[in-house]
Amino acid sequence: MSTGELLSVDPVELKFSFELNKQISSSLQLTNKTDNHVGFKVKTTNPKKYCVRPNTGVVLPRSTCEVIVTMQAQKDAPPDMQCKDKFLLQSVIASPGATPKDITPEMFTKEPGRKLEECKLKVVYLPPNPSTSAIAQAKEEPLFSPKSPAILDKGNFSGPEVSRSYVESQDKSSEVRSLLSKLTEEKNAAIEQSKRIRQEMELLRRGSNKSQGSGGIPLILVIIVALIGLILGYVMKK
Repeated sequence: MSTGELLSVDPVELKFSFELNKQISSSLQLTNKTDNHVGFKVKTTNPKKYCVRPNTGVVLPRSTCEVIVTMQAQKDAPPDMQCKDKFLLQSVIASPGATPKDITPEMFTKEPGRKLEECKLKVVYLPPNPSTSAIAQAKEEPLFSPKSPAILDKGNFSGPEVSRSYVESQDKSSEVRSLLSKLTEEKNAAIEQSKRIRQEMELLRRGSNKSQGSGGIPLILVIIVALIGLILGYVMKK
């Protein structure tokens, strides 16, 4: 922590858990130690690399303001993870009731009678947090990836949700197979019944031809009508 007469700054080093191709942020806490409004401005030696929000502002009397510094995604790591970038925090007493819009660059020029404080901040790169990296990697992996513990080597599922889904799918498959088997049996039975009826009709037709001269037609018609009634009754039942 750096303690001046106007602002105390915590921390005095901007620490970034460096990872390639990823934006990383670090924060500063600015605490106003006075009963005045204090304006501040943040400068850096590498403005294209960092985004500071807010880079200018006002800290109210006896209050704290947070500044977020975001490092843009980097494609290459610096040698030995050493960074030469630096930041400069300037602070000055502002007029009572001042707002961020009232803070101008001219307020931070050194002039006689103007109290201007400056605090230099270093940039430090840290190795990535293993737990954070593991969580990010887990979010990117698919639910059933080869590394996922939810699937065993032999294809058996583990975990309550996966097991329940697997059992339900197996139950539904068994019901479908049972229904298909029953329909197949009924279909085969109907085919056999149809064959028997055709055979009986053929026999009746032959018997009818032989008995046309002996007055046996009414009996044959009765039998045919009875068979048709049986067939219709069977079909309606299905």
